Amino acid sequence: MRLEYIGLSELSGSLIALEGVKDVAYDEMAEVTLENGERRYGRVILIDGDRVVLQVFEGTRGISLENASTHFTGKSMDIALSKEMLGRVFDGAGRPIDALGEIYPEERRNINGSAINPVSRKYPRSCIYTGISAIDGCATLIRGQKLPIFSGSGMKHNELAAQIVRQAKVPNQDGEFAIVFAAMGVKNDTAEFFRRSFEEAGALSRVVMFLNLASDPIIERILTPRCALTAAEFLAFEHGYHVLVVLTDMTSYCEALREFSSSKGEIPSRKGFPAYLYSDLASLYERAGMIHGRTGSVTQGPVLTMPNDDITHPIPDLTGYITEGQIVLDRELDQKGIYPPIAILPSLSRLMKDGVGKGFTREDHYDVSNQLFASYSKVQDARSLASVIGEDELSELDKQYLAFGDAFERRFVHQSLVDNRTIAETLDLGWKLLTMLPRGELDRVDAKTIEAHYVEGAWKELFERKQS
Repeated sequence: MRLEYIGLSELSGSLIALEGVKDVAYDEMAEVTLENGERRYGRVILIDGDRVVLQVFEGTRGISLENASTHFTGKSMDIALSKEMLGRVFDGAGRPIDALGEIYPEERRNINGSAINPVSRKYPRSCIYTGISAIDGCATLIRGQKLPIFSGSGMKHNELAAQIVRQAKVPNQDGEFAIVFAAMGVKNDTAEFFRRSFEEAGALSRVVMFLNLASDPIIERILTPRCALTAAEFLAFEHGYHVLVVLTDMTSYCEALREFSSSKGEIPSRKGFPAYLYSDLASLYERAGMIHGRTGSVTQGPVLTMPNDDITHPIPDLTGYITEGQIVLDRELDQKGIYPPIAILPSLSRLMKDGVGKGFTREDHYDVSNQLFASYSKVQDARSLASVIGEDELSELDKQYLAFGDAFERRFVHQSLVDNRTIAETLDLGWKLLTMLPRGELDRVDAKTIEAHYVEGAWKELFERKQS
């Protein structure tokens, strides 16, 4: 029997309240029919006795307190899922917006999902190649990992996210690869940049896009990552795809969550964010991983902008507790014209050691990475000393480290938007740069590996090639 409630008791912003409601559940979907026959959709966000509060997706403009009728569907929000989603563009609530019509669903699934059972988890192994040396070489993305990108306002995180989507791949023998891309709270020109970038690179056919614009309702922004992850889980665990999920910008999501919490009258916590921000982020991030008996995997690369470049802000701070490392973008490198402006020292991938090396990438991968980290850290010491006593007063070794640091940033970290380096090219480049230092300074690599890869004066090739 279809039960409808006529009239509303309260209307505030995007919220409506009804009295005398029975047998509804939290997160249940509802249809609100206006006087002119228009239908809007909402979700139950608060139940207080027989009083129910709904968040209306399309907003409450034009809704009448007396004449609106509400019907509860008896189920939570779900989306249609199919392999046909690949190459398609959806709004933040999972509705097609590319004028190609509806998809024929293989199934419909609740978007809220749940974290993977720890008992069922398979330990992440093997990596996803991005073609970006600073990531592949020093903070390798492992399948099933959660590796966020910490950026700042106005930096090139959108360009980096687009490049990762265009270039990311797994070894051919490891199965099919797909990307789920979700943009939250972006401007129209940014959304068009992403769409055009993927289309021109021929990558759109393997991408499922979810676009939530800045002008869209905030409730849709809260749904967007859940729709994206539901699509990723379907492709990974039902069809065996290795799926990379790129979520940008998680700061927009968290700010929408703060506004949503405030509209419900909840007591705020740090910086005005709700006290459950940690658990809410965990409910998203913990949906990444691999499952025993399933061939696919879900890997997450969320992008977030740090307000005022503050890494201790609640959003990056809590994200760091949940995820397995981070890639940090540096404003100073960005101002030097280096792209991508990845700060090597604070960036790390905690699962890297188990997904690189012999049988995965190359036997010397972890050794090269360790040595580049160690050598670049000494560069920072040399730069600090030079700022005090002057570069001319430095020892010859310190001057060598300064030259190495500049070359490392300009040749290794820096690459063009279309430069797609193989893992072998990245590691060989690392070895050539290390030859700028005396052999005795390579204290993180064993003698056998040095003998195999260290070629005296190999660094000169880089500069000769640049000049020619």
